[in-house]
Amino acid sequence: MNIRTKMRPPLAAAAAVVFLSVAGFATEASAHVKWFCAFNVAGQPRGLENVLCADFEGLVGLAVLFLMLGCLVDGTEFGNALVRALDRVTSAIQSNHEILIRAVCGFFFVTLWSLEGILLTPELKTTSEWIPWLQLAIAAGLIWRWTMPLSGLGIAVLFVLAVHDYGVFHLADYPVFLGVAAYLALVGLQRDLFGMRPLDVARYSAAVTLMWASIEKWAYPEWSFPLFIEHPAVTLGFDGEFFMRAAGVIEFTLAFSLLWTPLVRRASAVVLAGMFVAATFEFGKIDVIGHAPIVVVLLAIVGDDTAVVQRSRRFAAAVPVAYCAALAGFLTIYYYVHAVLFGTQIL
Repeated sequence: MNIRTKMRPPLAAAAAVVFLSVAGFATEASAHVKWFCAFNVAGQPRGLENVLCADFEGLVGLAVLFLMLGCLVDGTEFGNALVRALDRVTSAIQSNHEILIRAVCGFFFVTLWSLEGILLTPELKTTSEWIPWLQLAIAAGLIWRWTMPLSGLGIAVLFVLAVHDYGVFHLADYPVFLGVAAYLALVGLQRDLFGMRPLDVARYSAAVTLMWASIEKWAYPEWSFPLFIEHPAVTLGFDGEFFMRAAGVIEFTLAFSLLWTPLVRRASAVVLAGMFVAATFEFGKIDVIGHAPIVVVLLAIVGDDTAVVQRSRRFAAAVPVAYCAALAGFLTIYYYVHAVLFGTQIL
């Protein structure tokens, strides 16, 4: 479906994305639309010629500018002061992030066990009688460190079952579960993964999850339109088409930032966690339960006191190329794989 929308100049788009970022608790941007609205994963997505419009380019340009500014601040005296302030505020998370992740994941899987009929997330249903007991066993395995690898293995098993039932493209929304599984296994075994800390593995999986999810906001904005009727305040007065483009750019940019310099990724995790928490007030306990694993990973990233990387100018100069390469890569993979699997059109 190709819906024509009124084109705003890049400057208007820039002003809009600043407002959305500061108000940023654009709650729909954080609510998972598949949990609340009808959707068709195999349906024809918006063509790339419709996605890559002037509004989109203006929003991306502003996102790159803000990322460059963030990198320039990181490593400066001002940036170091911000890091020290974050360290003071998040000291409890820094020293207890493992316990926090284990506790929240335990809550998540006990909740799935009690609800029954849910595989990993609210839209993934199952009629199996043994899966709830596996979920309870996963939660129990988080009590002791030596059994955490078994819990990680259990999560991986649930993910594979979900791929079998719903397909690999649908489960591409949720690689964060594999990241959490790897984190639990690595922490339990007291090992890293080819030099990567367990938290970094979870961080990368969260970034990939959110960047992939942002593509859906551009490919299928109409999935969210029923939410705008029920919750009109979430659009902040913008028309639905433009809001979804802006929400997608914000989410992609914040997710990409999780891969970047320490201050940038910690600040991005603060905003993302705030967006997810704010969404729960609008969308209720389903949102609380479904997003619990990724929110706790974001909180652990906020509290990660890794030393600040210097040479911030080098990172700032690399932003345009890295960001655009990531954006082009995710768009290409999403549309090409979708076309191969479901026979849809790319343009």
